[in-house]
Amino acid sequence: MFERKLYRRDMIQCALCHNAPCSAACPEMDPAALLRSIWFNNEKTAAARYPDSNPCLKCSAPCETACVRSGRVAIREVLLRLHDEVKPELEITPPEDENRLRTDLCGIPLENPFLLSSSVVASTYDMCARAFEAGWAGAAFKTICSFEIHEASPRFSAITGDNGSIIGFKNIEQLSDHSVAENMAVFRELKKNYPDKFILASIMGQNDQEWEDLARLCEENGADAVELNFSCPNMADGGLGSDIGQVPELVERFTAAARRGTKIPILAKLTPNVDRMSPAAEAALRGGADGVAAINTIKSIIGVDPHTYISAPAVHGMSAVGGYSGNAVRPVALRFIAEMGNNPQLAGMHISAMGGIENWQDALEYILLGAGSVQVTTAVMQYGYRIIDDLKAGLNLYLAEKGLSSVKEVRGEGLASVSETTDVLERDTVIFPQFHREKCIGCGRCEISCADGGHQAIHLNSSRQPVLDGKKCVGCHLCVLVCPQRAITPGRKRIDRSAKTEHE
Repeated sequence: MFERKLYRRDMIQCALCHNAPCSAACPEMDPAALLRSIWFNNEKTAAARYPDSNPCLKCSAPCETACVRSGRVAIREVLLRLHDEVKPELEITPPEDENRLRTDLCGIPLENPFLLSSSVVASTYDMCARAFEAGWAGAAFKTICSFEIHEASPRFSAITGDNGSIIGFKNIEQLSDHSVAENMAVFRELKKNYPDKFILASIMGQNDQEWEDLARLCEENGADAVELNFSCPNMADGGLGSDIGQVPELVERFTAAARRGTKIPILAKLTPNVDRMSPAAEAALRGGADGVAAINTIKSIIGVDPHTYISAPAVHGMSAVGGYSGNAVRPVALRFIAEMGNNPQLAGMHISAMGGIENWQDALEYILLGAGSVQVTTAVMQYGYRIIDDLKAGLNLYLAEKGLSSVKEVRGEGLASVSETTDVLERDTVIFPQFHREKCIGCGRCEISCADGGHQAIHLNSSRQPVLDGKKCVGCHLCVLVCPQRAITPGRKRIDRSAKTEHE
């Protein structure tokens, strides 16, 4: 089995530049594209694209000199590792065609499962056109409404990682600030110029008649399907967005209203600001929906300034609860998708999933739990439409390695292993950690974490190497998670509790 060799930490200072100077300085290849593939968990595709002639071997690395962070990104070293460590372990040549990615949304063909989600990233003709040209299969257009939208400034804030990349993202953005007529003109132009791309028209009405009328207009102007926004947490007026999504009776009522206006597929976009999503999903089904979209953003507060005492984003001395998205919400989103995927009452409904998708493996997790398509916003806001290259290439290679001819073959394959309670778990054995001495640097992080957050089962010997006390170890694997060198992995041997012994 292939073991990852390169991680974001190996190029953590890389800024993932637009029109990257490193690539302009390299006559042999596109270093920026290869680094970007590594960043997005697609190192095998990068290794396959790296030239067999190994041009970095005798190169003076002008790419590193040209780098906007000159001398701080070990571009040559990373690319040499692609050649030396990753390339020899490639199982197959990445496929050139993308036929495996073809799927459908409620019977309507999709060239791949990747859509832009309804947000600022899909709010104008130009933006959608550029995304379609880049390779996205379609877009859920920013939510259309008949009432006036006045946005606040600023309206974004974020929690960032060590290198500045966004982990969690908050927005207080509302709906499309263009008129219904303007947005209908966009639909007509997009469908004229991109007839094979999927247009998912997100709408929000204030009453039954508006839901019906907007659904009808979207169909008449070229939309392939309609998405009902029952989940936006940022509405200025009550009784809209997530206020609807929390009341199954309203979900059913307004879904039925939209169904009266159109014959094309309807997806109900549901709120995660509930304990369980199934009641709303079942209500949408009763109202005539063909599928669900989830999750929208989670109500949140990010930070409180210790000097002004105002949370972010601060708007003239005030802030507000807003929607949380990004990689941090993916575990929550996966839980809701699995809940609906395992619900027999929803069998046959299309699930279009979203929440923290940055790379192909993130997307695959949703598909394994029952999603038929996936939607992306926050990663596009951070990295641009260009991420579609690695989303497609990574998923395509995975399917080819598995010998699968269609992405549909893995849909729902992970559902059987998911339980909503822990009472089904086997509890009579312990899996000890395994220490890899050649990777260990003797930092002692495993010892201190086990001592202060675990079961005092690890100590360093005189050579600063970890030693396990099998009598104390309970197999929690905290040490596996905290090791900065990835020098600790789950052991292969399953040990009965009554037979534990000391292991090094």
